[in-house]
Amino acid sequence: MRVAANGIEINVTVAGDGPAILLLHGFPHTWQVWSAVIPELARTRRVIAPDLRGLGGTTRASGGYDAGTLAEDARALLDALDIPAAEVMALDLGAPPAVLLALRHPERVTRLVVMEAVLGGLPGAEGFTPPWWFGFHQVPGLAEQVLAGREGEYLDFFLRAGTFDGSGVGGDLRDAFVTAYTGMESLRCAFAHYRAMSVTAGQIASEAPRRLPMPVTAIGARPVGDALHRQLQPIADDLDGHLIPGCGHIVPLDRPRALLAHL
Repeated sequence: MRVAANGIEINVTVAGDGPAILLLHGFPHTWQVWSAVIPELARTRRVIAPDLRGLGGTTRASGGYDAGTLAEDARALLDALDIPAAEVMALDLGAPPAVLLALRHPERVTRLVVMEAVLGGLPGAEGFTPPWWFGFHQVPGLAEQVLAGREGEYLDFFLRAGTFDGSGVGGDLRDAFVTAYTGMESLRCAFAHYRAMSVTAGQIASEAPRRLPMPVTAIGARPVGDALHRQLQPIADDLDGHLIPGCGHIVPLDRPRALLAHL
């Protein structure tokens, strides 16, 4: 369904009953990156799985791709669904807005689970080198001009790299991801998330003096490892960290059972 929140229409999938859990995906995914874990989560929780701003079925907004605005998208979505507080679980590009939501509105987040991401320039991730595509995606207008018409081949690279054995993602799920990122406007919105990273880094740095009072779990795989856990150590009151062996970057698709074991 589509829900009006923070000035945009958010495409969101809702499943199950019980305490709410909000799932925030990354690139190049949609809410469907959680498809292997939603059925189990929905046995005991009300699962809220939106497409992020500009991605999937959500409004292709002209701006607002910094993590602070994405955090407000998430808060407004919870408001629109009449959910006072939720667990929040996030992957990749979804992790910075999840952390900002928890820092700015700790009463709305009962537990925070973040994986395979780094938080701007916070100390602790010095050993992680951003991959080449960060720079490519950040050059205004370049990536969409180069990639239009070749979206499938480009996304397959990320889907292969995001699985530990390099097998990638196939079938209907792969096709759904490709469809979601096909066309100049879809690509522009995807890369807008990267082009806002400097703004996001400043937002995280300014909020870092706050604390995360809720339980926080940092999950690492390949390639980020424990960098996120180390970044969160100075600001989280109740932090645990886990490295999932034999797991690629797309944790909820590559090792769903291992992820569920930590929830």
